[in-house]
Amino acid sequence: MVSTFVLLLTALGVIGLLKIVSTLHRTYFYWRNKGIPYLPNSLSSLIVSWKLLLGKISFPDYNQYVYNYFPNAKYFGAYNFGVTTVFIRDPELIKDVLVKDFEHFPDHLTFLDESVDPLIGKNVFALRGDRWREMRNTLSPSFTASKMKFMFELISKCSHDFVNYLVDHPELCYAIETKEAFRRYTNDVIATTAFGISVNSMKDRDNEFYTRGIEATSFTSGLLMTVKFMIWRTSPWLSKLMGISFIPPGTSQFFKKVVGETIKAREDQDIVRPDMIHLLMQARDKDSASVPKMTLDDIVSQAFIFFFAGFDTSSTLMCFVAHELAVNQEVQDRLRQEVLHHLAEGNGEITYEALSKMSYMDMVVSETLRKYPPQFVTDRLCFKNYELPPSQPGCKSVIVEPGNTLMIPVYSLHRDPKYFPNPDKFDPERFSEENKEKIVPYTYLPFGHGPRKCIGNRFALMETKIVIAHLVQKFILKAIEKTMEPVIFSKKEFALKPVGGFWIGLEKIEI
Repeated sequence: MVSTFVLLLTALGVIGLLKIVSTLHRTYFYWRNKGIPYLPNSLSSLIVSWKLLLGKISFPDYNQYVYNYFPNAKYFGAYNFGVTTVFIRDPELIKDVLVKDFEHFPDHLTFLDESVDPLIGKNVFALRGDRWREMRNTLSPSFTASKMKFMFELISKCSHDFVNYLVDHPELCYAIETKEAFRRYTNDVIATTAFGISVNSMKDRDNEFYTRGIEATSFTSGLLMTVKFMIWRTSPWLSKLMGISFIPPGTSQFFKKVVGETIKAREDQDIVRPDMIHLLMQARDKDSASVPKMTLDDIVSQAFIFFFAGFDTSSTLMCFVAHELAVNQEVQDRLRQEVLHHLAEGNGEITYEALSKMSYMDMVVSETLRKYPPQFVTDRLCFKNYELPPSQPGCKSVIVEPGNTLMIPVYSLHRDPKYFPNPDKFDPERFSEENKEKIVPYTYLPFGHGPRKCIGNRFALMETKIVIAHLVQKFILKAIEKTMEPVIFSKKEFALKPVGGFWIGLEKIEI
């Protein structure tokens, strides 16, 4: 018995050692043998990587370090969390990868198998090939102009409820942590537009939608989550063996229960509501031999990723808009004038048409997305061999092989002074009618580009603009002692977040 155990242990040790040797060999020689610039595993590079893992430097700092390593190269190779990766810096190549030659790079790198966590693995962002295409086609009608117009009324009501609560509770406004506040607003928006459930999270502060959202997004910080992420990326089989899920089981069960009950109620009572759940129910009921039957898990996964993106990503965008308005009063004053002009034209209400005409609002939000994009990078997985031109003079062209990942450094492109002079300055004029035409194509990618562009970007922009419009109508947003300016990003978060959080003051405008 003991000898069997020793043999098994020895075998595992040998397998582990061979895996380490193979990884090291691949790390050191893969890109070198292809003859292109590559991020070396030098002492300085290893130190920077470990500083990131240990929370000693922020993700933006790490991204800038990688981006600037080869300032004159169109692209370079690296070995990123166990994956052979090409970092692309050249806008023309980015266009080729995302749009022109999309058939070579149709998928994202999926880091979690759907059998480990269906809530994450089955969503439209993670799906690949035909399954992705079918789901994208199913969901796209949810985000047409007519659907946006229908949902505008629901979102506007959530926005009014949110802002009016703040008006009625001035004690909250002297110093407000906007991340917590805007999460409550986005929680209500997603609950009503995706699930058909009315929630007021400012009044009902511990409603289960909100608490489950907090639970689901808690992965963005902590060393333990960093370790989990590394296991997901480097050894999917190990994460499956260990049952390491992305979303807490209780949260998964909650969303499955809510979606299941919503579908049952609509079927029993013949309720038709032009939202995402309805479209997914229609897709489920289609009788097609070529398309696999959609399951409840498929539907729950799409609804959840919509909730997840709205709850966390959209609320972060709102936080940064509010922050920049608070520290740039002249920008805020000009935006308020635009909002008040459209309020006067609409008899005190902001309509869908009026919001779409707010050009300065669009400039402010666009500049916020440049400075603080929702994703540091976007990725594409190579599906079939693709020839990249020489990276720089003296180099040769290189074949990218199936399984290689291409990374596009969105944050660093947005902060490159070659494309955006004085990049740390908040300047909405970059996106004026006369100036936005001067922006080099494919250097501004807040929502990605091409067929894999974020499907919900119009929804996110609409819910952001309407709540900001209502806020500047009723309040002056002000910097306070806790407001961090310039922003120093937290070293313990995957997402962009200032150290200490998002803090501003709200001063009620007396009418």
